[in-house]
Amino acid sequence: MFAPRDPDEYLLGTERRVIRVRRHWATLLWDIFEAAALLTGAVLISHLLPSDATIFQSILWYAALLVLLRFAYFVIEWWVERIVVTDKRFMITSGVFVTKVAMMPVTKVTDLTYERSLGGRMFGYGTLIVESAGQIQALNKIEYLPRPEEVYDAISELVFGDKKAQAERFSMIKAQRAARGKKMVP
Repeated sequence: MFAPRDPDEYLLGTERRVIRVRRHWATLLWDIFEAAALLTGAVLISHLLPSDATIFQSILWYAALLVLLRFAYFVIEWWVERIVVTDKRFMITSGVFVTKVAMMPVTKVTDLTYERSLGGRMFGYGTLIVESAGQIQALNKIEYLPRPEEVYDAISELVFGDKKAQAERFSMIKAQRAARGKKMVP
């Protein structure tokens, strides 16, 4: 009831999912560092306070609890966000309490670029820059994308590839999965 909808529920019957990922865990690195530093600070301050300062100790530990709850919220927010690419559109679903679905048709893509920083090469993430005809779309820059080469190749094939070959490959994949007894996502 309170759980966010699965991104596949937003797909049309005629769409096929090509990619479904969440942002790389490295997007949480700053939040991890921040929470660890604040909790370490709370422990140090707690040891420096006199033992008869119970009110200050209580306030300090309630503040530490708030830091932990804030970090837990960021982790949950990261966990529920999904990046989905179908043969017809890009979607990012996000939101813990209020669900947000950003979407852009694949047909609007005019240029595709991905960038990888040194940290991105070490940890396996990158930034995908999607340029479209007309105005700037909601999905123009997707940061902390895991395996950006694979995503870039798959999207390039969708946008700029041979449509007939894609249909044949999809039919072959569908037939292989049916032969193995796996259900195909419509």
